[in-house]
Amino acid sequence: MTATSTLAPGARTTFHPLTVSAVDRLTDDAVAVTFAVPEDLREDFDFAAGQSLTLRRVIDGEEHRRSYSICAPVGAAPRIGVREIPDGLFSRWLVHEVRPGDRIEVQPPSGSFRADPSPAGRHLCIAAGSGITPMLSIASSVLAHPDAEVTLLYGNRATATVMFAEELADLKDAHHDRFGLVHVLSREPRDVDLFSGRLDGERLRELLTRLVPVGDMDHVWLCGPVAMLTEARTVLTDLGVSSDRVHAELFHVDEPPPQLRHPERVVEGVTSDVTLVLDGRSATTPMPRDSTILDAAQRTRSDLPFACKGGVCGTCRARIREGDVDMVRNYALEPHEVERDFVLTCQSFPVSDEIVVDFDA
Repeated sequence: MTATSTLAPGARTTFHPLTVSAVDRLTDDAVAVTFAVPEDLREDFDFAAGQSLTLRRVIDGEEHRRSYSICAPVGAAPRIGVREIPDGLFSRWLVHEVRPGDRIEVQPPSGSFRADPSPAGRHLCIAAGSGITPMLSIASSVLAHPDAEVTLLYGNRATATVMFAEELADLKDAHHDRFGLVHVLSREPRDVDLFSGRLDGERLRELLTRLVPVGDMDHVWLCGPVAMLTEARTVLTDLGVSSDRVHAELFHVDEPPPQLRHPERVVEGVTSDVTLVLDGRSATTPMPRDSTILDAAQRTRSDLPFACKGGVCGTCRARIREGDVDMVRNYALEPHEVERDFVLTCQSFPVSDEIVVDFDA
C-alpha cells in the first residue's frame, strides 16, 4: 500500500494546477471529481485513507479555499466527493460547472484523520450524508488486506440522495464476507423498522447492540454533523469502546462557520511576539491578541496552510512549542493531539507575551 510521503520543504503549502480527468454524477446534487497527477508530482500527492485535498480559486481578485475529503482507495488517482450547498461558492461550481480538462489549483493531501491499511483489523465506519467521502477511502483501502473486516452504517434522507451507492454495492459484492453495509434512511420507509429514521444516538445504540458488536473493534471512524458525532461518542463510550479507538471528522461545509470570540479577553493595543516555524524557516513578529494567529500571521507569511478557517478541516494544525494560546473551537484535532499542545491556528488567539508556533511538527 502507498503511504503518505515525506514532502520537501514548502511542498504541503504549495498549490499545483491539476487537470480534472473525470467528473462523475453521484446524485442530482453531488459529483465525484478525479484529478490527473503528473509523474513529477506523484509522491507529493500520495495520500493516506481519510485525508483531504484543499482547492483554491480566485474570484474577483479574492482568494478562496475549500477542503474536501478524498474518496479514492490508497494508491489510486486522488478523487473528491462534493455535494452542493445552497449558494455554495465552491460546491455549486464543482457540481455544475467543472468539466474534464479543466485545471484547478490543489494542495497536496493533508489531515490527521487517516487509516493505516497495512495491519489486519476490524473497523466500524459511521457516516451521514457527504460524510461517506472519507469512509469510502478508508473502507476500500483497509479491505485490500485479506484479513480486514469493515462494517459501515450510512445514514441518508432517501435512496436517491445516497452518494456512491453503486460503488458501495460493488464493494459489498467484492468483499461480501468481510464488508457489512447498513443503509439507514430518515425519509423513506424500509422493510425493517430499525433501518428507518435518523441515524441518531438512540438508533445507533440499537444497531450496535443488536447487529454490530463493538467490543472487539480495533478502530471506529465517524464522519457527519456535530450532533451525530457527539451522540455516537456517547453511545460508544457507554458500550465500552475506549476513546483512543474512536476517530472523528466533522464533514466539511462549503462556507466557514462563524468564529467564536471572547471579547473580554481582548486588550486594546496589547500584542504577543509570535515566532512562526514553517518549512524550516522561522520569523518573529508582534501579533494583536484580538486576532487569530492564522489571520495575523498571513500578513507576513502568505504560504501558511489553511482551508476552512472554521476549526473543521485541520489544515492549519500546528504545535505550540512555547507560550500559551486560547483555542476557542476544535472540530479537527484528536484529544491526544491537544494533549501534545497541537492547536488549530485559525481558532487560536495569543495569550502569553512570547509564543512559538511550529507548523512543521
